[in-house]
Amino acid sequence: MDRKIVDFIQEHQVLSCSFFYKETIHSASCFYLFVNNPPRFIIASNTDTLHIELALKNPKVSGTIHLETRIIGKIQGLQYRGIWSEANHQEKKTFLRRYPYALALKPKFWHIDIEYAKFTDNTLGFGKKLEFKK
Repeated sequence: MDRKIVDFIQEHQVLSCSFFYKETIHSASCFYLFVNNPPRFIIASNTDTLHIELALKNPKVSGTIHLETRIIGKIQGLQYRGIWSEANHQEKKTFLRRYPYALALKPKFWHIDIEYAKFTDNTLGFGKKLEFKK
């Protein structure tokens, strides 16, 4: 994954993720921790949420991370697609080192394996895009 994409992802901590199954579509905002080998987002969430219910029925997920700005030349944003699944023990430990307060919610831990990402970065030139494909 391009270093500029990795740097952008690591500068942020909240992503949006969207899920669908049959006629139901739902989006959520989640704190995340990014790991780059393999590229994935680690997330904590309770199983009694609609987004987890949908993810367990259809693990395909898409979402965004973006910089909030009104200055056109500073616009940056990532669009991604991936596969949702349960996190492993090491990922749980890594997430809790970064966000120890998450433990109070007694969440379950998940990850999104990034299959595709498109990063728009106007600081590199208007509409400049970098892509990652697994």
